[in-house]
Amino acid sequence: MKIQKILIANRSEVARRIQESCKPLGIKTVAIYAQQDAALSYVIHADQAVSLSSDGLLAYMQQDEIISIAQACGVDAIHPGYGFLSENADFAQKVIDAGIVWIGPRPETIRLMGDKACARACVQDFGGPIAPGHELAINDSNVIS
Repeated sequence: MKIQKILIANRSEVARRIQESCKPLGIKTVAIYAQQDAALSYVIHADQAVSLSSDGLLAYMQQDEIISIAQACGVDAIHPGYGFLSENADFAQKVIDAGIVWIGPRPETIRLMGDKACARACVQDFGGPIAPGHELAINDSNVIS
């Protein structure tokens, strides 16, 4: 399946860089924006732009609204950029469950890498290099109350 149109679930310079990468590939972009961001370049340069119902940075965390916008715009995929929802395994799964391509790691990979102890053990199991670290067992003797 060739991706024709993506929604960028991020803002500002992050979204602008993704747009610039999509342009030579012939991929259309949909920008989402909180009202205070309406005049930013990523909104102006998008092929389509849709205002979010909330204001401020929290507007970009409204998972269900973002997916609804993506469906209404007929996108093939959602690119989360970085930060915001890019490391949210539940959002990644919701996107996939909605029948939209998730441009990023699989939800189970996001979950694994979000748990640093599990991620470290996984890398060790595969024989990968591990930087020395401090293993601190949390118990009653070292908890400050």
